[in-house]
Amino acid sequence: MAASDLAGHPPVNVRQHLLAGQVIPAHPLALTPSRTLDERRQRALTRYYMAAGAGGVAVGVHTTQFAIRDPRFGLFRPVLELAMETVRAELARAPRPFVAVAGLVGDTRQAVAEAEVAAAIGYDVGLLSLGAMRDADERRLVAHCRAVAEVLPIFGFYLQPAVGGRVLGHAFWRELAFVDRLWAVKIAPFNRYQTYDVVRAIAEAGRDDVALYTGNDDSIVPDLLTPFPVHVGGQEASRRVVGGLLGQWAVWTRCAVELLERVKHADASTMLDRGWLTEGAALTDANAAIFDAAHGFAGCIPGIHEVLRRQGLLRGIWCLDVHETLSPGQREELDRVMQRYPFLTDDAFVAEHLDSWLA
Repeated sequence: MAASDLAGHPPVNVRQHLLAGQVIPAHPLALTPSRTLDERRQRALTRYYMAAGAGGVAVGVHTTQFAIRDPRFGLFRPVLELAMETVRAELARAPRPFVAVAGLVGDTRQAVAEAEVAAAIGYDVGLLSLGAMRDADERRLVAHCRAVAEVLPIFGFYLQPAVGGRVLGHAFWRELAFVDRLWAVKIAPFNRYQTYDVVRAIAEAGRDDVALYTGNDDSIVPDLLTPFPVHVGGQEASRRVVGGLLGQWAVWTRCAVELLERVKHADASTMLDRGWLTEGAALTDANAAIFDAAHGFAGCIPGIHEVLRRQGLLRGIWCLDVHETLSPGQREELDRVMQRYPFLTDDAFVAEHLDSWLA
């Protein structure tokens, strides 16, 4: 969020903030038992992420539930506004760089309209999903992205095909790199080949001003540690994934912030320590339980909610879709990973501050 919105404080360069590498949680939706917006808990979640040290939040994304756009609920604008009000209040009390990311979906008409709403509220950048344009050719996709970027700078998004995305090759990302207002890319195909396609394409286009973020919740640590080899201007070089915009980081956020800080301060010899690989495998195992990988991610959002419920941040795991709940055996898997990997959790941090966030 540009701190120019806060009177008396100098403006923040949002692009430099993104390039520095941040933890950006994908913000969930807090609901009451009657499945209406629980504003108190929704504010508490935003306060939690900010207190944990996140460098931004992403609102209106998959974890916030796409159904907020359904006219029956009419929650898209109210949820974005509530998050922004909370962010501004927290930054007024303790100013620091912060980026507000709005999820944008649909065909060009819808995505542009959502970008206009987000820009009017004060969001800095839009995470642009291409899931609604599965049949469009890549030239049309780039035109779509350019049209949205004219309204709001964009965070490109490679969404895994298993949950509604599509395969987007090197040529697409190379062409997208020529959209001036492309500020960052969330790389989330859950596929190493396709991840490398994005890194290589952005680098080869000479866009060292585009921040690369992992969305691969199944390989967070490897993504953050890897210096990807690239060829730029006839020279061998490397590019790094600098941060993450992740559903996994909607839980245990304090530990995620500490992880990213450790990565940033590690030298080459430390990065060769196999302890990183062990930690990465533990996080992948935990994510499999939270995201319900065993059932094709059907229980992803309820899994996130269940972790937050156990910590007291949410009252329940309700989703707007009454049929969306934990899968068979998922609760037991959550029990297992929480008992097995207590070092991944931030339960003590949440317990210490929960009352103030709910006030």
